[in-house]
Amino acid sequence: MNPNPSPIDHNPDRRKFIGQLGAMAGAAAFLSTPFAADALTLAKPNEDITVGQIIDLFMKQVPGAPFPNTVDTLKSGNRDIVVIGIVTTMFATIGVIEKAISLGANFIIAHEPTFYNHTDETTWLANDDVYQYKKQLLDKHNIAVWRNHDTIHSLKPDGVGIGLLKQLDWVKYYQPQNDDLLTIPAMPLNLLIDYLKQKLSISKVRYIGNPSQSCQKVLILPGAAGGKAQISEMSTKKPDVLICGEISEWETAEYVRDAQAKGDKLSLIVLGHIASEEPGSEFMIGWLKQNVPNIKATHIHPGNSLSFM
Repeated sequence: MNPNPSPIDHNPDRRKFIGQLGAMAGAAAFLSTPFAADALTLAKPNEDITVGQIIDLFMKQVPGAPFPNTVDTLKSGNRDIVVIGIVTTMFATIGVIEKAISLGANFIIAHEPTFYNHTDETTWLANDDVYQYKKQLLDKHNIAVWRNHDTIHSLKPDGVGIGLLKQLDWVKYYQPQNDDLLTIPAMPLNLLIDYLKQKLSISKVRYIGNPSQSCQKVLILPGAAGGKAQISEMSTKKPDVLICGEISEWETAEYVRDAQAKGDKLSLIVLGHIASEEPGSEFMIGWLKQNVPNIKATHIHPGNSLSFM
């Protein structure tokens, strides 16, 4: 979850799509998205739909988008490509691209960079053979890759966060006034870690804390919010545990270690960036199936780039 400063107005049309997540007392009013109202504009059978039309529809339904200096741009292909199949993913890896080709998909919606830096600037990679191989693969198959990062994060609540809460079965604990602080049934840290691993299908996590510490107030910050944001949130909201995607080890981890030395009951669970934000790509599948139902959309998990020994 990467907070975007652009304000998102409350829109009654937001209420329709998220209702499909299930009736959850007190949550339906604000776990909402603006995606149902214009669905028919891209739902006509036997009508060509372009990459640009899909991008524009998504951005149209997020007030204020497209944002200035956004990274949500095309990384390959062009807006005029007629879409015959869509893949959503966290990273448009070579493996994901090859699977998209096998599926006959020519539009990849990725959440994170394609070319190894936040802005996907490629001048410095001009003579790099890995970059050239990937670019040529995309060009050969005329595949468009669009990054949907700032826009999906600008939903209120955050679209990536919605996906994660749904996967954890924690939507019912979300309260808008508390934002990313949830109150869940109390459980010891070791059982909470087991629960997260099971729900997110991950084999290992990194953590700081006493395995028997009771955890009820959970601060959940998917992705790479940054040390200052993570520490500021812990300082003001006083959670029992921070669950995040990734950290700078010299920042957040050291703060938690010092807090424990001070006597605070504060723990840290580091899921990994992909594990914490991949559910946002599944959120996009729901949007596509509602808004562009005539084009096959498939979610492909890129897998974890790192292994543990």
